[in-house]
Amino acid sequence: MTGNEVQQISRRAFLKNGTLVLAATASLDSSLLLADKPVSKKTRVGIVTDLHYADKSAAGSRHYRESPEKLNVAALQFAQQKPDFIVELGDFIDAADSVQTEIAYLKRINKDFITICKQRHYVLGNHCVYTLKKQEFLDVVEQKKSYYSFDSGNFHFIVLDSCFRSDGQAYGRKNFEWTDPNIPTEELEWLQADLNATQKKTVIFAHQRLDVSNHYGVKNCLKVRSILEQSEKVLAVFQGHSHQNDHNEINGIHYCTMVAMVEGSGDANNAFSIMEIANNGTIKIEGFKKQADYLWKK
Repeated sequence: MTGNEVQQISRRAFLKNGTLVLAATASLDSSLLLADKPVSKKTRVGIVTDLHYADKSAAGSRHYRESPEKLNVAALQFAQQKPDFIVELGDFIDAADSVQTEIAYLKRINKDFITICKQRHYVLGNHCVYTLKKQEFLDVVEQKKSYYSFDSGNFHFIVLDSCFRSDGQAYGRKNFEWTDPNIPTEELEWLQADLNATQKKTVIFAHQRLDVSNHYGVKNCLKVRSILEQSEKVLAVFQGHSHQNDHNEINGIHYCTMVAMVEGSGDANNAFSIMEIANNGTIKIEGFKKQADYLWKK
């Protein structure tokens, strides 16, 4: 029997009986052997928060005019690491005395932001709607809703809107106190239904904090956390608002507060991050400049 005949018999045997796979290994395309091997894929997210961009002089530690330059530094890093999407966690702009001026701030900073990544998500902060109404902000950034959910890779993501007063009235036109953020009943019901509908592990994006009960926290944060915990699907909550590095783990959920980009002058005082979520749910935060690093293993 010739060598070619042996090779043909080996191939036929492989097709009929998987136990003879080794007899044909040398002559098979390696892609066939790797076809059923799971591909390792991490979901990567670029995060910035509290840019407070405004064309006005610095006040205290807030350097409003420097945010575009700091954002451009973040953009260079994001270009290297190619996140699946980027999210800004609120207070994209600072307050203005008129609608026209505040829209000008928003258009200016968003002009840079839209060049970073095709997939972008905006969390409403209290300063975003100090003078503007929510729909005016959303129209400029071309986002349909202030709270919603989406999937990316193997994970589910939820954007929350806590810019509501205790009486359920939406923030806008200077009609609120920044210390009175709430998630209204309608949004809570939506959140619970959304979590019930997904089978994926979930990450939450918010502006006001869900892990504290002081003036930086959402007033009804206990109700929100109860919904998140009961779902048994939420891995982490990323939030801004208090401008500092902070991390709390509450009943198995990580609550991570990110550093504000507006704080401090110069590149050394910049802050942004890349979040990576592995398929097993391990989360790694690579912080840049003032932003801290984290690793939460599953």
